[in-house]
Amino acid sequence: MADTLLTAELDETHTAPTFAELGVRDEIVRALGEIGIERTFAIQELTLPLALAGEDLIGQARTGMGKTFGFGVPLLHRIATADTGTTPLDGTPRALIIVPTRELCIQVTQDLENASKYLKNHQGQLRVLSIYGGRPYESQIAALRSGVDVVVGTPGRLMDLADQGHLILGKIGVLVLDEADEMLDLGFLPDIERILGMVPTQRQTMLFSATMPGPIITLARTFLTRPTHIRAEEPHDSAIHDRTAQFVYRAHALDKSELVAKVLQAESRGATMIFTRTKRTAQKVADDLADRGFAVGAVHGDLGQIAREKALTKFRKGAINVLVATDVAARGIDIDDVTHVINYQCPEDEKTYVHRIGRTGRAGRTGVAVTLIDWDELNRWAAIDTALALGIPDPV
Repeated sequence: MADTLLTAELDETHTAPTFAELGVRDEIVRALGEIGIERTFAIQELTLPLALAGEDLIGQARTGMGKTFGFGVPLLHRIATADTGTTPLDGTPRALIIVPTRELCIQVTQDLENASKYLKNHQGQLRVLSIYGGRPYESQIAALRSGVDVVVGTPGRLMDLADQGHLILGKIGVLVLDEADEMLDLGFLPDIERILGMVPTQRQTMLFSATMPGPIITLARTFLTRPTHIRAEEPHDSAIHDRTAQFVYRAHALDKSELVAKVLQAESRGATMIFTRTKRTAQKVADDLADRGFAVGAVHGDLGQIAREKALTKFRKGAINVLVATDVAARGIDIDDVTHVINYQCPEDEKTYVHRIGRTGRAGRTGVAVTLIDWDELNRWAAIDTALALGIPDPV
């Protein structure tokens, strides 16, 4: 599938190079420095030299390993640098990043805007646009008309705007597929294949995916040219984070609110995510915690897109430090300093469990995951416990 496989393990003694040492443009180095980023993470250290040289690559890394700047920095560097083989910036998109969810779309856009603050195009400031459903078409069409250099979008809306002739894909020089396995789960593969058929064959393509199921391998074989396969992981990395302490308790539905309130009063608690399986439960838990005086927000499908974005922004900025979310709504939420994850309801399966608790213990920090299991959830929990060999088949 790939010519080369590079695996990075984060050795404690290794000093990561800075972005400047890897030859990244001064404007980008300066912008990253202003948000406190100087040295690379493992995935960035491996991807940057290849990506800056315009090579195709497959990055295998969990969310929270720093992959956004792993593809974002070389992408910005290449489209802003005249001699890299991408055509000069004239307001037609030069780079396209396809992501599975609105939340991830907003976040990747924000990261790229931060990194490109000092980069210029023919009109002045280099422009990044996010395109996703649930928002009016008019403002997105108007932005494309006035000129955009980088487009970050979800497959459905990208497809719509490309079909209508508003999104011009004929000059794309760098294409990124982020969280490809999530896009497969959400049924976006046909859209993605159509979009890939509309961009120039002479381009750089980077694909990122936590896992590599068959259809993603096929996609990579079809649309990437002799890619290097990069895996970034920490020593003895496993499906379950070694950096996350896991606690599992049996709890009756009526006692769960009380238990959650106790966990939230822990001394070292910082930003906390609480997961529920249903939209109704998510809202009920959020209301209950608000009544108890906690700074809490909710993200679920019954809330409008604007309400969800408000809650997320507040959580990111620390205006609230508890976020209650359903699994679907939480896809693509990637916040580094979550200290605690609480599973208010038992996850659907082991994959969901790993996804949920993976929100903590990020970027070298430690985290705590607490799972509350009701009596009618014991069978489901036993299956998760067996699949992940946790050794907690019978919660106390």
